Amino acid sequence: MPLESFSKETAERYFDWAATAIPDAEILREALEESLELWQNPSSAHSGGKRAKAALDEARKKCAEALGARAENIFFTSGGTEANHIPLLSILNRPERGEILFSSVEHPAVREMSLELKHCGFSVRQIPCDKNGIVTAQNVRECLTDETLFVGVMAVNNETGAVQPVCEIAETLDEFYKGRRRPKFHVDCVQALGKIPLSLARCSIDSAAASAHKICGPRGIGILYLKNPLEPFLRGGGQEGGIRSGTENIFGALAFAKCIERYAGNSLAEKIEVQKNLTAEFISKLNAIKSCAIIPPARAENPGSEDFSPWIVQAAFKGIPGNVMLRALDAKGFAISTGSACSSKKASRPVLEAMGIGKDLRESAVRFSFGPSTTARAMDALFEEVKEICAQFST
Repeated sequence: MPLESFSKETAERYFDWAATAIPDAEILREALEESLELWQNPSSAHSGGKRAKAALDEARKKCAEALGARAENIFFTSGGTEANHIPLLSILNRPERGEILFSSVEHPAVREMSLELKHCGFSVRQIPCDKNGIVTAQNVRECLTDETLFVGVMAVNNETGAVQPVCEIAETLDEFYKGRRRPKFHVDCVQALGKIPLSLARCSIDSAAASAHKICGPRGIGILYLKNPLEPFLRGGGQEGGIRSGTENIFGALAFAKCIERYAGNSLAEKIEVQKNLTAEFISKLNAIKSCAIIPPARAENPGSEDFSPWIVQAAFKGIPGNVMLRALDAKGFAISTGSACSSKKASRPVLEAMGIGKDLRESAVRFSFGPSTTARAMDALFEEVKEICAQFST
């Protein structure tokens, strides 16, 4: 449930869930109360430390079960960005300097860090996407070489909602490198957790990242999934199996586990189906607005396509800059975004550029994103306000 500091109207008019979810007050309070009783350091050998360690391990076990993984493969981090960085930075321990591949639609957490590694002697290339923002297994295959050390492709794009075929990509890597050293395959699952079915051990993914604040949890806690151990570049006290040193965030881990159970558990399939229908209707309504262009256009033709997450919709309104639409809706109490919150102060739109979207549409594009408490009534109200703003600009 939303925090009491939010009015019901504010919560209903919130359509920026891909940036951060409305916190679940019940879960956060419960986790905080439990953590206040478990304040000792989990690494301490005394009984208090052991109790804290047991609670941390139980939280890890719950997260693993929801993610289709084993507890020993789950490591808590400070968030999605760090969980993305740990596998990428681990290649700095390799004696050779090979190639890093990442998709042209990656989140800045992977894209920007990959580009930084150019300064460390690595070759860095982007894997192209198609016009729908999807990176196919064939796209990846055509980029692979014997020098490739790392491949990064996100599960769900944070701007368009495009669902990437990560299991097919993993199979392609297995086939291409059969009998040879295979590059590590990392998947950013930050926008996938609690939004699409997710079983990390189902295919040959080497590592994956997730973040609690995207599923109504607290900020400052993330998860790194590792199929096999790696040698971390950053060292310290050896916590989290040596993968992520630093005193553990007991409150964050407890809250994350509770959020995963509530928002990514057994009822997820039903929630997805409900949202799929709501989003398909929303897209159809938007498409009826003369100045609206759904991005990509194929989504307008098939609003319920399985190729896109039903929790994110990207659209452009011709003649209305994205930041103008954002401010106009904000004045009415509706919260949306013009793209990734992490890049909101940057004028460029790398994801849309990679898709071949023209400059005019890129500058007019906005993102609507939904969450577990989004209602049909709220989405109808959003549509009516968007339609009114478009009408004002057309006169």
